[in-house]
Amino acid sequence: MYIQCNNISCSYNKQYQIFKNVNFEFSRPGFHALFGESGVGKSTLAKIMSGLMLPDHGTIINESGSSQIIYTTNQERLPGWQTVQMHYNSVFPEHTCDNWQHMMNIFGIDHCLQSKFNHLSLGQKNRVNLIRYLFQDYSALIMDESLANVDENMREKIILHIKKKFPEKFFIYISHHVREICKFCDQIVVLRSVNHSPQSIQLNGQNLLNNTIDSGKLKENMLEIVHAT
Repeated sequence: MYIQCNNISCSYNKQYQIFKNVNFEFSRPGFHALFGESGVGKSTLAKIMSGLMLPDHGTIINESGSSQIIYTTNQERLPGWQTVQMHYNSVFPEHTCDNWQHMMNIFGIDHCLQSKFNHLSLGQKNRVNLIRYLFQDYSALIMDESLANVDENMREKIILHIKKKFPEKFFIYISHHVREICKFCDQIVVLRSVNHSPQSIQLNGQNLLNNTIDSGKLKENMLEIVHAT
């Protein structure tokens, strides 16, 4: 089981080069990451991986037991006039009700069930939207800043729950929180500007299943990732 990017090249209008021969592999299910400075093309690469965009050259190989890689971002919005419960009832099978209600509780948004989507805070909207994706049929879910505007303790609680709840799935996390990525992610792809060679560097994170951490190893890991950008 793996997801592989082979020689991915992409440009805007065939002029501005974003990627040139990017190669990396997520070799096992788990919580992984795309990391890099703003503007290096993390979201573009994520859309290519999920099939929302086509590269100029290269291939994505998904040998993970299913053909579907789903992309979600914190920019998505649900119908503002619907309550959260109305929307969930329309997209989830009835037998999953206990599961998504339990997840709402863990995500700290169980009190939002009867609220209209446009009355929620940005952090609440992002969590409501993420739950909607977690119960879909996918082999890999790309989370592009999906936990933006959510406080650190809650983000870590959510990440730990996802890791434990879906151990057989691939999750690709895009975030600017380098400490969080180092702490909880397994394989980390650092994406750099097209002027660098290689343009992507693959490193390992701490891949924790709890909040117990060796602070020394975490600092070393963070410096390694920052220096790779």
